[in-house]
Amino acid sequence: MAQQLVVMDKEAWLEQPTTPLGWWEDGEILGGRDGQAGGTWLACRRDGKLAFLTNVREIPSPSQVKSRGELPIRFLKSRKSPKDFAEELVGEADQFNGFNLMVADLRSMTMVYITNRPKDDGLSVTQVSPGIHVLSNAKLDTPWPKAQRLRRSFEDVVVGKYLDAEISLEEITEILMDTSKDNESQLPGIYPPEFEYLLSAIFVEANTPLGRYGTRSTSAVVLRSSGVVTFYERNLEKDVWKEQTISFHIETERVAA
Repeated sequence: MAQQLVVMDKEAWLEQPTTPLGWWEDGEILGGRDGQAGGTWLACRRDGKLAFLTNVREIPSPSQVKSRGELPIRFLKSRKSPKDFAEELVGEADQFNGFNLMVADLRSMTMVYITNRPKDDGLSVTQVSPGIHVLSNAKLDTPWPKAQRLRRSFEDVVVGKYLDAEISLEEITEILMDTSKDNESQLPGIYPPEFEYLLSAIFVEANTPLGRYGTRSTSAVVLRSSGVVTFYERNLEKDVWKEQTISFHIETERVAA
């Protein structure tokens, strides 16, 4: 039975280099990686630490800022709890464009939501309560129509079908393939309406003057009661979808001799 489940998709410019799911060079961190800036959007560690990130939809700042993709890596490489790591970031809120960061310790079943938007509020840190939550490109559980559609689909599949059964990660990620879009009146009005209309789908496919933009990967990470973590990814490589699943047991505390 699943104790914790994260389902996520990554949107990006399709020409942007991306490394698919795999163990990183240190053999401790598992996830995909941005081939340009070196960051990640979703990754976990052998000791049960997990982090994932979304960008806040806003007009990007022209000033020089740090890469948001480094934040999950910093947490995974630290020895800090989610709460302690959040406190470390307080003085750095203005050094990044808008982000939503989730950091978790699967062993203690704790998860913290960190965001630096609204900008005037500095860094906001919230303990995530048990239950179903949806994170898009606004604050956690903001009721954007696509987020509400995803919540309903997730509840139908997970609660309705897999409440007491083994979860099929391949089937779970199918809920991320929804291409239905919102009415113009429902769009948040941040980007040009024709682009926001395309972004209003859960699964995004957009041809723009700047190139092709859309869903680059869909992923699911589940922690089972046995202490096994399973990470599934469908990744788009040269217009071909490739699947990969990697499982591992969470390591217990390492004790120095």
